[in-house]
Amino acid sequence: ALPISSVGSVDLIHSQVVDSNQYPNMTARFKKNRGMRGHVSAGHGRIGKHRKHPSGCGNAGGQHHHRIFMDKYHPGWFGKVGMRNFHLIKHGKVCPTINVERIWSLVSQETREKFAKEKSKAPVIDVTKAGYFKVLGKGKLPEQPVIVKARYFTKEAETKIKEAGGVCVLCA
Repeated sequence: ALPISSVGSVDLIHSQVVDSNQYPNMTARFKKNRGMRGHVSAGHGRIGKHRKHPSGCGNAGGQHHHRIFMDKYHPGWFGKVGMRNFHLIKHGKVCPTINVERIWSLVSQETREKFAKEKSKAPVIDVTKAGYFKVLGKGKLPEQPVIVKARYFTKEAETKIKEAGGVCVLCA
């Protein structure tokens, strides 16, 4: 029977717990040092010696004693480029677009046929609900009035929608 302890709400068995920072210990008989027994410097040489961090820790010396390495394999590592933008809003410039020719694809075929029969009414197509912000003017629109809601319209898109007898509605 293995001893069981409860940590929080999860029950863990002690023999299987491995801390994420530590690996289970390697078996001593497989370690390189076993074969080095009897050899004074353990393969690290008498003159140079095995010291802790002879060339500095981490990225030390990139502009000094490791300069040739940094210049050769990591050009452009040091220095700055461009202007700083202190309060950068990543999604501020996002503006998904849709072309005029694809607007009717956001509505089902049934509704299109329904409004083709009823000329007095026009369907409202809210492009923002489909995830688009801006309507562009590429392609042709069928001669059928439609009310299009969007944040932005190009001039060409606006003229094409109005020529088909439709309306452009701006919404935030």
